[in-house]
Formats: sequence, C-alpha cells, structure tokens
Amino acid sequence: MKIYIGSDHAGFELKEKLKEFLKEKNYAVEDKGVFELNPGDDYPDFVRTVARAVSGDLVSFGIIIGGSGQGEAIVANRQKGVRAVVFYGPRAPIADADVNGRKSDDPFEIVKLARMHNNANILSLGARFVTEEEAQKAVEIFLETEFEGGRHQERLEKIDG
Repeated sequence: MKIYIGSDHAGFELKEKLKEFLKEKNYAVEDKGVFELNPGDDYPDFVRTVARAVSGDLVSFGIIIGGSGQGEAIVANRQKGVRAVVFYGPRAPIADADVNGRKSDDPFEIVKLARMHNNANILSLGARFVTEEEAQKAVEIFLETEFEGGRHQERLEKIDG
C-alpha cells in the first residue's frame, strides 16, 4: 500500500512530520508537494496531484493537509473515484445523540466510520485544528480500518452512478 501525501503552506510542517511517522510505520510514502514552505502556494495545485494518484491506484490512500482541510477535501472530491473526508480533531462538537439515541464521546470514531461506511480513500486534515499527535492517531485509524462493504457498497455505487 502506498500513501500519497500533499499539503499547502499551512499544512507543510504537519505534512513533514506525518511523512516521518508513516515511514517509521513502514508505509511507502510519496510526497506530492509542497516541497518547501512558500506562503504563496495554492492548495489546489498540490491536492489535485494526490487525488489523481489515489484515483489511479485502487489500493493506495491519500493524506492532504491545509489550514482547515475543507477546501482540500473539496478539490480532492472532484476527482472521480476519490472519497475525501475531513477530520477536525477533538475540538469538533459532538452531538448529544444520533437519530437512534446513540452517542459517541470518541472524536476519532468519525475517521473509523468514514472508512467503514464510505470507503474513504483520502483523509483531509486541518493543520490549524489538530495537534501532531491527534493527526497521527487519525491517520493510524484511517489506514487500519477496513471498509465493511455490503449495504455501504450499494450506496457508493449510487454515488458513482
């Protein structure tokens, strides 16, 4: 499995740290940029290269990092076959309960569910919202969680049309 990683200037520092973290875990990592800190760079240029790589490699994953992670996910999701999700970390509000009365106090559960139910293949991180440790934990959960398939696969087929 290959991990494609990319960021803009806001995510550059976290990207560099996550690259080392992933290499220590024996993942094959391919950096798609930015390669130096430049406040004038634009996230679409670098995120798009990650999204294209992931869409063309069905067993790979991507990690994209920007200030919020939102714009990055929007760019990535424009590429056919990409399902990018944003993780904000523990500061994101947790609802009292879902429609079935269940509640989760685990902010990382959303990462697990994105893989299990949506077969997400790119994790988008907002560097201004997560610590290095939180990002590492989210990446680990993302890469270790399997897609459940079944009814979830049928839903994805509706999305892909």
